[in-house]
Amino acid sequence: MNAIITVVGSDKVGIIAEVSALLAKHKVNIADITQTILSGNFVMMMMVSLADAEISIDELRSVLNEAGERMHVEINIMAEKVFSSMNRI
Repeated sequence: MNAIITVVGSDKVGIIAEVSALLAKHKVNIADITQTILSGNFVMMMMVSLADAEISIDELRSVLNEAGERMHVEINIMAEKVFSSMNRI
């Protein structure tokens, strides 16, 4: 299963490193990634594969929420199918 992760918050050193390390720890593969700075706000979107993951999407959501609280950023994850359905015009 693929999922989309979004990270939004004030820019600071280490956001990509911490999120990537958490994903690697749970064997979640980053298939694609983009990030930018918009008016001083860090914005990142990742497509990840949970095919070999040692964690469910719900457990990963909890882990990412805890990391987001520590870093003072908002991290969301949703299944790719849900994301695609929500963003269809």
